[in-house]
Amino acid sequence: MDNRIINQWRVTKYNPDLRDENGWYTLQEEWTCPSEIGKVFEGRIFTLEDYLRTESAYINAIVHFIHDSGINTLRILQLTKIDISESDKLSTLYEDDFDQLMLEEDWIVSEKEIRTIAKMVLRNFIWCQFYSSDTFFINFGWDYYMYIGSNNKCLSAIENAANAGLFVEEFSSPYYFTEEDTTRMIQWNEIVDDDKLIVGDEELGDIALDDYRKIFNLSEEHPVIGSFIITEEQSAFLQKFMKHKMDFSKYEYTFCGEC
Repeated sequence: MDNRIINQWRVTKYNPDLRDENGWYTLQEEWTCPSEIGKVFEGRIFTLEDYLRTESAYINAIVHFIHDSGINTLRILQLTKIDISESDKLSTLYEDDFDQLMLEEDWIVSEKEIRTIAKMVLRNFIWCQFYSSDTFFINFGWDYYMYIGSNNKCLSAIENAANAGLFVEEFSSPYYFTEEDTTRMIQWNEIVDDDKLIVGDEELGDIALDDYRKIFNLSEEHPVIGSFIITEEQSAFLQKFMKHKMDFSKYEYTFCGEC
């Protein structure tokens, strides 16, 4: 992202009137995750129907912002697949449609797919961000925080979100980045360590984005952020930019691009 996206918002179910002077949300009894369905908040049971109503508002807000931005598709970035157990699949929140999506990093997805993917993210079955070059993004944060950026003002989308009970505030996404913000490095952990604890890292120097894209088989639009496992074949090129001598008999290596 070399051209800064002009308009950025925080879109949440949290009323900004309940924040203190430092921006901290002051209401203590507030659900932040679908796993809390069935618990009591403010003397009332948080039901599945309550959750689905809010989730629907978030997903519809995404779609309205996409429409207002004149976009038909989005690209998946920083995809993290979470191990889903058989008991997870028995959950009321797990849907058959989730098994039909064979998602991969850098894929372009349609509006219908975006709805399903967003649902999976909000229900903590996967994690990713949505992106469209230097024009639009959707960032998902912790505790049901969502950030949207667009070069359009999206006045209709803002109104629709408010009518659905959400709060739209002008706010820079903490996940937003520009190329100048981005650091790229190699990290490594010992193969024998099941916890995958990082034992070393080294920042990479001047490598053209197109070279990264070629190495990791990414599209011309991918900003080369996120994590990618490095193979021995890929290391032949990367080693030229590192002081550490890569040793695949001892270590596993990961490329990390982060802001």
